[in-house]
Amino acid sequence: MARYVGPVCKLCRREGMKLYLKGERCYTEKCAQTRRPYPPGQHGQGRVKLSEYAVRLREKQKVRRIYGVLERQFQGYYQEGSRSKGRTGEEMLSLLERRLDNVLYRSGFASSRAEARQVVRHGHIRINGKRVDIPSYVCKVGEKIELTEGAKKFGKVIASIAGAEKRNPASWMEIDKGAFSISIKGPPPREDLNEPEIREQLIVEYYSR
Repeated sequence: MARYVGPVCKLCRREGMKLYLKGERCYTEKCAQTRRPYPPGQHGQGRVKLSEYAVRLREKQKVRRIYGVLERQFQGYYQEGSRSKGRTGEEMLSLLERRLDNVLYRSGFASSRAEARQVVRHGHIRINGKRVDIPSYVCKVGEKIELTEGAKKFGKVIASIAGAEKRNPASWMEIDKGAFSISIKGPPPREDLNEPEIREQLIVEYYSR
């Protein structure tokens, strides 16, 4: 399975905002975007005026990096969103939000989406009692996600739950921290998807050009 394995702090600096890719570190003074709030590279501190195409491209790259998906996967979410009855951009974001790795991250059981993917890939997740080890699995309304008994004892999981108060709670899921379970109550509302800020219309314009 192809994935990005480079330094993720450079991705935040390239997009000019925190993408929360390093978990707890992103909330401390050690955050690279806080220490060096300019793009990486030799000419990072120079002034650059972006064209309309570049603005749309950067927004697409930003959202792709937030959710940790490759270009082909991201195009697939856009195409599926365009076939839906609702607004293309919002439908695309709904699919990305309901990815199993993102659900685990939003619930507070993982400090980052990368950490959540590792928990999923190692077989520590049950959905309606069945083992699921595919991070890109799109959760459905009414499904119940639970951590295995072994995962409940992981130090990273316990630490992530303790630090989850710093994040905005997800109103579209019911989280039982005592039972280490998540219930999907409904589709994620658009107003919940602004950490960090996302302008999905620019992505639609990028792919519609």
